[in-house]
Amino acid sequence: MVVTRFAPSPTGYLHVGGARTALFSWLWARHTGGKFVLRIEDTDLKRNTPTAMQQVINDLRWLGIEWDEGPEVSEPNGPYLQSQRHQQGIYDKYVNQLLGEGKAYYCFDTSEELEAMREEATDQKQNLTYRRPEIFPDEKDAAKARSEGRPVTVRFAVPQDEDIIVQDIVRGEVKFAASEIGDFIIKKSDGFPTYNFACVVDDYLMKITHVIRGQEHLNNTPGQQALWQALGFGQLPQYVHMSVTVSEGGGKLSKRERPKALRQAIKTIENIDLEKLAQIGNINSEELESFIKGKTTPDMPVIDAMAEYIGVELPEINIVDFLRSGYLPETMVNFLAFLGWNPGDNREIMSIDELVRAFDLSRLTKSNSLFDRQKLIAFNTEHIKMTPREKLLGHLKDYLKTINSPVLSADDEQLKRIIILCEGARTLADIERKSRFLFLENDKIVYDDDAIKKVLLKGDGLDVLKNIQAKIEKFVTNPACRIDGQEKVTAEYTEKLLRSIAEERKVGLGKVAQPLRVALCGGTISISIFEAVEMLGKEKTLARIDNALNVIPAKAGIQKNDDVMDSRVRGNDKKEC
Repeated sequence: MVVTRFAPSPTGYLHVGGARTALFSWLWARHTGGKFVLRIEDTDLKRNTPTAMQQVINDLRWLGIEWDEGPEVSEPNGPYLQSQRHQQGIYDKYVNQLLGEGKAYYCFDTSEELEAMREEATDQKQNLTYRRPEIFPDEKDAAKARSEGRPVTVRFAVPQDEDIIVQDIVRGEVKFAASEIGDFIIKKSDGFPTYNFACVVDDYLMKITHVIRGQEHLNNTPGQQALWQALGFGQLPQYVHMSVTVSEGGGKLSKRERPKALRQAIKTIENIDLEKLAQIGNINSEELESFIKGKTTPDMPVIDAMAEYIGVELPEINIVDFLRSGYLPETMVNFLAFLGWNPGDNREIMSIDELVRAFDLSRLTKSNSLFDRQKLIAFNTEHIKMTPREKLLGHLKDYLKTINSPVLSADDEQLKRIIILCEGARTLADIERKSRFLFLENDKIVYDDDAIKKVLLKGDGLDVLKNIQAKIEKFVTNPACRIDGQEKVTAEYTEKLLRSIAEERKVGLGKVAQPLRVALCGGTISISIFEAVEMLGKEKTLARIDNALNVIPAKAGIQKNDDVMDSRVRGNDKKEC
């Protein structure tokens, strides 16, 4: 049976590279009827962040990537956190096996001594290769070193008798000279196993058959393969090293892009209040200074909070960023699947079920894959069109909760109507932006300066608003205007009204509709203005027009004169619906 795994370190949020690794591993397991395992490699205590593990779990579930074994699911080969496995002595058993067989040895080098070795290697223009002692220290030597306060680690004695050949499904046969690998640490001075050791032990115990991961891990593979064989684990797993994903700028797409963008933005702002910024991020001044200098990176919520405070948009790198930007999970799965893989035909827009049926490791490519954001938007537009209405409603509600939108106050029927009115939307954020004004209090409408200048102050925009206001105020209830027994300014009535005003003024409909739109929502983009009036209702519509007629002239320094009104407004007493 095929068994794959995704083994993230909780040192940051799930980024697109990690999500692609998880997706490919999951797709191969599902395609073959195998199992997919989630394992958390949390042995690097200094770099672990408090929110990362739960966010990784949430993001995988949002994408629809469920695991057969792992945290919160089942424990046939658990536990699935390496810190818990360390507490149970799982790794020490195998470290002691290697020590007992003379395949590993104790080391007592201080950080200063190691740095001196590095400098010596650099001076000789060589890579640092640890000098293996002729006689391996024993447990008594290790105990003595500990008593002297020296760090005690364990190194694996990499076999030097022949080159290491890695058979990779994507890259074929890759040869590594054993002499260039060097003896590496498998147990740190704090007692925890290193990544290269723990992952080998866990892959064996969890019966992993395929190790699918990024190309950057290829250089780790010969050492891990040598460990596997030294421990007598039998048949090696099959290795699959995927292509690198690059950004539109040509560099490798990295999770460090968001912190880097914030750091650069902070440095460009003159007279920035660093004390206030640290307070916003809930960190101290020393931690902020360390971040700005590039020495450390705080947890991602700190990055996001500081970025929002200074008004800088950070690039979408982590999966949760794409959720917050209004992308569908089906879009992300479809798009990520095409980063280094293709189905071998002309298909691009594919459902998850179609991807599972088509996925094959033989279709993975060696060449770099481009993270094309315009293509991602195109994918999302198509998935919004093809997603069943009820499912899209669920996605929209999840998105609204994530960003804490005022549109959350809408009921399901209102949201379904909004979805229909936003046909052709590229993202859920588009839908939210076009409709959020409907759910704000009248005094919370913020007028866009450009919209005011171009629509209301240029030409007779304010006069048009007065015209509309007067006609709606003269609205008289009749059976044609009643819905469910209630007086309601319908979309049909509004369209008829605005078209009649446009005809009277001998202008296009936009010259009438846009002033009303700015008055109602503060800008020039919204759902259909006819539907907007109906959903707001007569009283809110009039209140917002009145607010615009009072606030905007005052902002522009125009003296208000209620007696000055176009004769076409005063002279029209026609009662209409």
